[in-house]
Amino acid sequence: MLNYRPLLFILGVFLSTLTAFMFIPLLFALLYGEETVGAFMIASLVTGTCASACMHQGQSENIRLNIRDMFLLTSLTWFIVSLFAAMPFTLYHGINYTDAFFETMSGITTTGSTVLSGLDTMDHSILIWRSLLQWLGGIGFIVMAVAILPFLNVGGMRLFRTESSDWSDKAVPRTQDMAKHLFYVYILLTIACGLAYHLAGMTWFQAINHAMTTLSTGGYSTSDSSMAAFSKPAHWVGTLFMAAGGLPLLMFVHSLSQKSLRIWDDAQVKGYLIFLAFVSCSLAFWLYHGHDMTAADALRLASFNVVSVVTTTGYGLTDYTSWGAVANVAFLFLMFAGSCSGSTSGGIKIFRFQIAIAIMREQLKQQFHPNGIFKERYNGRPITEDIVRSLVTFILLFMLVIVLLSVILVSTGLDPTTSFTGAVTAVTNVGPGLGPVIGPAGNFSSLPDIAKWSLAIGMLLGRLEILTVAVLFHPNFWKY
Repeated sequence: MLNYRPLLFILGVFLSTLTAFMFIPLLFALLYGEETVGAFMIASLVTGTCASACMHQGQSENIRLNIRDMFLLTSLTWFIVSLFAAMPFTLYHGINYTDAFFETMSGITTTGSTVLSGLDTMDHSILIWRSLLQWLGGIGFIVMAVAILPFLNVGGMRLFRTESSDWSDKAVPRTQDMAKHLFYVYILLTIACGLAYHLAGMTWFQAINHAMTTLSTGGYSTSDSSMAAFSKPAHWVGTLFMAAGGLPLLMFVHSLSQKSLRIWDDAQVKGYLIFLAFVSCSLAFWLYHGHDMTAADALRLASFNVVSVVTTTGYGLTDYTSWGAVANVAFLFLMFAGSCSGSTSGGIKIFRFQIAIAIMREQLKQQFHPNGIFKERYNGRPITEDIVRSLVTFILLFMLVIVLLSVILVSTGLDPTTSFTGAVTAVTNVGPGLGPVIGPAGNFSSLPDIAKWSLAIGMLLGRLEILTVAVLFHPNFWKY
């Protein structure tokens, strides 16, 4: 039987948090005398009322969640919060609900795909709301990736299980402390990023917005030109803090407590940084010799765009699809990469590639020595059979969702390039795709409504690591 009372109560808590954050853009609307005052007042009233009703109906002396509850709550919360968070958009100058939901889901999942244009003259309240959605989605996913997904063994993430990845009564205080420390570090990094952007020439409003969407690796900007509208020093600030957003936030928490940043002790972090450096330098070399660029500009453009795509931020700086076939193929593959587990980024994640390489190495050894016993380890932990099964299942479902989504998009009349890269960028939460329609120089506004709803669901599936949602459709899930 479904344990609905704690689900309602926790959903009410999330909606009440969303209501509280709606007052921030409301204050901006009042400060600048914008027409969105009514939109945010209505949205906060409706959301707050529903939050109170959920918390009242879900009151219980003892809130206990089993595995089924956790799977259902994780998927349900993100979807329902997106439904309510879309209200200010749809109440703003008549934006239809399809576009509003697409923009909201893209924000909360930190994907960064947008259907809006005219950002340079858009109301401050709407711009800050977009940035807040990505900032909240970023910290929400970090906590989920550190505390929930390892416990549920989603996609091989049991390797990152800690004492906080447990929902027994004994572990709840540790989980709460961990979430609090992650939140504090997230705020500190956001403030540091905002200050750096301001020193690089942005106004305070621009710096605050971009700090929130950089650390969350979301990619929403206050300008239609995205980061191309700002100075070269701002590009380097963005590169640095996007890369920081792709690191496990728990690493910063441990570093502060131990007063030592021991990056090279973690195989995932080491692999991530080496990968970024290698691809950025290789592409910079290609641009320097194949295009009319100085070495400094080639390195700046290559580094920014590589980090933006690998961390699934999706900021636009230049149309890299015009760099030639080599760059196009490179960026298509980079869309799949992702950065570190426990970060704000989407994608497959670096650790899964490293585990796959370890498994391949083990299999090759077995071919040469059939009677030998080989057991690969990752970060000092054994790669067990259940981790391998979970990883293989994740990869297969990941690719299957992209194929199915591509077929749906093609059936709506979109061209193959737009359909395939649109599916990839949605599931990997990158933001822009390839081609003239949804590439770095375009947006998703011209797509048909069915394509937008499909892509929005694809964003949610990718952000929740596929398996978290897929398990809900298995008949056995509902039998106990």
